[in-house]
Amino acid sequence: PRLDIDSISMFTNSDEAVINKKLPKELLLRIFSFLDVVTLCRCAQVSRSWNVLALDGSNWQRIDLFDFQRDIEGRVVENISKRCGGFLRKLSLRGCLGVGDSALRTFSQNCRNIELLSLNGCTKITDSEGCPLLEQLNISWCDQVTKDGIQALVRSCPGLKGLFLKGCTQLEDEALKHIGAHCPELVTLNLQTCSQITDEGLITICRGCHRLQSLCVSGCANITDAILHALGQNCPRLRILEVARCSQLTDMGFTTLARNCHELEKMDLEECVQITDGTLIQLSIHCPRLQVLSLSHCELITDDGIRHLGSGPCAHDRLEVIELDNCPLITDASLEHLKSCHSLDRIELYDCQQITRAGIKRLRTHLPNIKVHAYFAPVTPPPSVGGSRQRFCRCCVLL
Repeated sequence: PRLDIDSISMFTNSDEAVINKKLPKELLLRIFSFLDVVTLCRCAQVSRSWNVLALDGSNWQRIDLFDFQRDIEGRVVENISKRCGGFLRKLSLRGCLGVGDSALRTFSQNCRNIELLSLNGCTKITDSEGCPLLEQLNISWCDQVTKDGIQALVRSCPGLKGLFLKGCTQLEDEALKHIGAHCPELVTLNLQTCSQITDEGLITICRGCHRLQSLCVSGCANITDAILHALGQNCPRLRILEVARCSQLTDMGFTTLARNCHELEKMDLEECVQITDGTLIQLSIHCPRLQVLSLSHCELITDDGIRHLGSGPCAHDRLEVIELDNCPLITDASLEHLKSCHSLDRIELYDCQQITRAGIKRLRTHLPNIKVHAYFAPVTPPPSVGGSRQRFCRCCVLL
């Protein structure tokens, strides 16, 4: 619920207002606890009593400044940390470009119970330390962070379970070795577009983080099947693997992975251009929990691979999403193989030239609620008789 300031201002124009007399402080604090940052700040300006209530640390356990004001200075974070102290559990500073190391130093001294801290896009921050109970950290797109910052972080925060380093383009294998050596509790790791990392660093992660459940290395073009072998040998709890645009991965690596990681639920294999139906056969046999599978731009996949997938243990109760954009060998036969997938919610078929409207219509007779995303290019009209101006279909005009 949200308080309408205008409608109740008559009750709060002085500290002797009726609402302040009749309701105990505990109940008023409970009401204030439902308000967002902006509304709390407005309430703080109504009266002295409401200022005390609105700025009580118990109301500031979860703060996201992104929708409030993104150009805040470091002193604002320092003031928040001093006021909230041990109450603060979750803080998001995403997009706060003015926040630097000094503010975080004060913050770490005052907010010892912080559980989740997002520094997404905070490019002034160069290091993190002093939060021994920290479990999740998001510093995505902080492209000034190097192995030195990661080393200081993981040595001070041995209980890290989630680490999001998407777009931290300076990170190399040395940084990953620090993570593998000091983060045995790690469950989620995102290294998307960290293009300098190689097998050497990721293998260290696999060997040191046996509890890993989610790994994203999409856009890390240097990795090979060695990573899939390492995951299979060391991370049996793996549920989510995103390796889009990792074009060196092959059926051999995914075979090892599938035979050892039976809890896989989501796989993004977009632009893994070397994989064939062999990968789908292994997934269909060994991964009964598979829910989401992206095979877009995997141009060697055929109807036979989809047939195995559609008859596997995941098909009837688990499979929810399959993406087949730009798979030129896929035909309406694949849609027939998927009609028994009763949980299938969405299928992507953009630029699958051999898929027809009739095939989609037949699929919908078995799965009436499925969302089918496909595109059929309009036929280019013939040139007008006697006309000298060249004519184009609408899609060509747009391009």
